[in-house]
Amino acid sequence: MSRFVISEARKKDARETIELGDLIIKAGLRHEKRTLLLGLLIDAGRRLRADEAERSRLTTIGAEAFGNAGK
Repeated sequence: MSRFVISEARKKDARETIELGDLIIKAGLRHEKRTLLLGLLIDAGRRLRADEAERSRLTTIGAEAFGNAGK
């Protein structure tokens, strides 16, 4: 792989990591322990895979928090 491709992949990964961190902050969870946050995400992932209505409900909440239905 060329250095350019590796560099671009790293930039993309860093940007995604920052964006995910911003979601934690936007949710008001900045000061929670990482173990709690991981537990929340694991539990939510399980619930989303098991229940499409829950996915829809949480998507609506998230869209409202962003201020639009497109995100």
